[in-house]
This record gives sequence, C-alpha cells and structure tokens, in this order.
Amino acid sequence: MLTLLFVTLALILLTPFYRQQYLWPSLCSGTLLMSTVSLNLAFAPFPHTCATFGPLQTDPMSAALIALSIWISALMIMASSKIPQTKQNPRLFLLTLLSLTATLTLAFSVTSLMSFYIMFEASLIPTLLLILGWGYQPERLQAGMYLMMYTISASLPLLINILLISASSGHTSFILSHMSTIPVSPSMAHLWWLTVIPALLVKMPMYITHLWLPKAHVEAPVSGSMVLAAILLKLGSYGLLRVSSFFPSLMFSVSPLTNSVAMWGATVTSMICLRQSDLKSLIAYSSIGHMALVIMGTSLLSHWGWQGALAMMIAHGLCSSCLFALSNMTYETSNTRAMFITKGLLTMFPAFSMWWFILSIANMAAPPSINLFSEIALIMSAIWASPAYMPLVAMCCFLAAAYSLHLYSSINHGPIPLFSNPLNLLTNRNHTTCLLHAAPIFLLISKTDVLSSWF
Repeated sequence: MLTLLFVTLALILLTPFYRQQYLWPSLCSGTLLMSTVSLNLAFAPFPHTCATFGPLQTDPMSAALIALSIWISALMIMASSKIPQTKQNPRLFLLTLLSLTATLTLAFSVTSLMSFYIMFEASLIPTLLLILGWGYQPERLQAGMYLMMYTISASLPLLINILLISASSGHTSFILSHMSTIPVSPSMAHLWWLTVIPALLVKMPMYITHLWLPKAHVEAPVSGSMVLAAILLKLGSYGLLRVSSFFPSLMFSVSPLTNSVAMWGATVTSMICLRQSDLKSLIAYSSIGHMALVIMGTSLLSHWGWQGALAMMIAHGLCSSCLFALSNMTYETSNTRAMFITKGLLTMFPAFSMWWFILSIANMAAPPSINLFSEIALIMSAIWASPAYMPLVAMCCFLAAAYSLHLYSSINHGPIPLFSNPLNLLTNRNHTTCLLHAAPIFLLISKTDVLSSWF
C-alpha cells in the first residue's frame, strides 16, 4: 500500500519534468506497472488479515477497491491519448488524474471515519477540474455546479455527526466500532441515519438524489466519465459498508424504506434507459440501477448481500468504465452521441462491434462474467430477507437485459452513415483499452473468493 502511494507521489513530482514526447508513454506505462503491483493486495493469500501502517489499513475489501482505482487510472490515461494531440494542457491533465488516484487510494485505506470524510470530499476537486477543464460543451459549468451542490450539501450533516460520534465514543475508527457500541436512544439513532446516510446515497447515487449524475457524465471528458462510474460511485458504497458497523441494527431496521426507494428508482431509470437517445446518458442511467442493487445488498446485512455488493462494485466499475470508453471511441468516429444517427458499426468495423457486444452482455450479467456472480448473490440476499423484493428485482434484471440489447443493436446495426470515419477505430490503443477492461470481468469468475471472503 505504501509502495503504491510513494510511486504515485513520485509520478506526480516527475510529471512537470518529462519531455513532451515521453510524457504520455511514461505515465501510461508507470500506472500500468502500479496496477500490476496493486493486484498483490487484492490477491493476498490470507484474506482475513489486515495490513496496517499507522492511520492506514488495507483489508481485502479496500485492497480490491484500491486495485480497481489504480487499474482504471491507467486505462483513463490510455483512453485519453487524444489530449496531447489537441494540446489541451496535458501535464495539468495528468497531474489531476494522478492526484485523484492518490486521493482515492487514501480514501480506501484510512481507518478513521473523519479521515474518510476528508478524502471523500477531496476527491471532488480533481473531478470538478476534469469536468470544467476538459469537458466538451459550455453546459459543463452547470454540470459542475450540480455535482458540487448535491454532494457538498448532503455531506455537511455527515461532518456534524462524525464530530458527535467522536465526542460520545472518543473515536471514529472503523476497527474499534466492531468492539464498542455507541449508547443512543432510538429516536436519536433514526435522526443519525437521516443525516448521515443521505451523504453516501447521493454519492452512489440513489434515485431521487441522482440528477447530478447524467449531467456530470455527459459533460465530462472520457477520463472523467470513467472515474465517475468506476470509482467515485463506489466511495458511497464503501462508506455505506463501513458506516453500517456503527449502528448495524438500525441499518437493518430502515432497510425496507431504503430498499423500496432504491429498487423502485432502479426500475424507473431502467425504463428511462429504453427511451434514451444519448449514448452517454443511457450508460449513466444504467449505473443507478446497478447501484440500487448494491444499496439493497448492503442494508440487508447478510453474508450474501455484502459479498454481492463488493462483487457488483468491482463488476460495475470495470463494465461501465469500458462502456464509456467505447462511447468515446464511437464519438471520435461519428462526432455525435445520438443513437439514432450512430449506425452500422457492425458493417464498418466488426472487431470494434465485438467489444460492444462483449461489454453489453456483461452489463446484462451474462455468464461467465463476474456480474452474474454479483447479481446471483444479491438476489439470494433479497430472497433471504423477504420474497416481497422479488418482483422489483426481477423487473430490474429484465430491464437491464432489455436496454443492454437496445444499446448494442441501435448503434451496431442499420445503414452506414456517410459522415463516419472508421479509420479512427483502427488503433491498437482502442483494442488494448477494451481488452484490459474485459479480461478481469471474465477472469475473476474463477477467483470469486477474492471478492467474497473479506469479512
């Protein structure tokens, strides 16, 4: 863990001194090497032990998310190779990405709830810089405002409650929370839930608090969309899993309300996906449905639910990040995100269409992807809790398959548009980016204990 932090810091310090022609290859190869080192954390042979250094700790859950963060960071640099060609301040762009990587690594490593809150909020600054500095359209200013207003306004009550927890128990440690309980009345416990949990649900986001997500995705550059979908949404899920250890009985008692809103929202947003004409908006709305399943699995406090929640976080992070990278590659060919204009990819470039097919079926949890394992685990946890969840869960799974097939067929079939330039897709960079996303999705199914033996 410290090795990863030191290497990230070294890359940040060396970035201003690289020559222009070596800048992008050096940073891309450096982050790829870091990602291979980070796999040692996730695939440690002793899944129930923790590596601790002062205020930092890695257990198997945080190790898997740290590995995902660094893996996606390397692929973000690879997918953004157009930036040095357009001369849009590539050094500042890389410094922003590396700073975000370091912040996320610390967020998944700290042992204190207060430290997690600081890293939780600090990750917004590089994300906002990505949207405002390298976004495509003037509407990126509105998207940045939505992002900051939703997340910061919901996070202020969380800060106040962290201070109250520290005053009443003398600590905010995730480790000590398993050994001691905080004496509060039932009414105060419910007030705590109403003020703490919304900050995490906004970050995931849950339906009703999701309006910032499509705007941020549509206006962000490809790297911003990738890190938003793959990592930043997982900060809310990770925080929900950690915070539930302070009041576990309360989390279970309010789970019917939370799960009802989340699953109903997942059904509604899945129906919205079927009517979307914007490629990035469809992928963004699909994230709300997948995160609703994570909310359900987390709040039920069952082994199946928590195993499925972590597996869904990893699976969705890889799958949605690749879908956003594919949408950007398609945009570079047609210069439009409109699905009714982008047609005929299967005829123009069958190899690229194959990647769309692979990621579309992974998004609908087809075997042998890790998405299938996560959905089975989450469905089992829902059945264990109450059969009443099954209609909404079944509807979400059906609609996910429907809009995934709609996504693939809309842009890959049909007549070839006259304004497309398929030569933009004939690059090894595009195939490598897709391969490094897709390989873990289908290889992790043979090593599911990495995702299911962390508690």
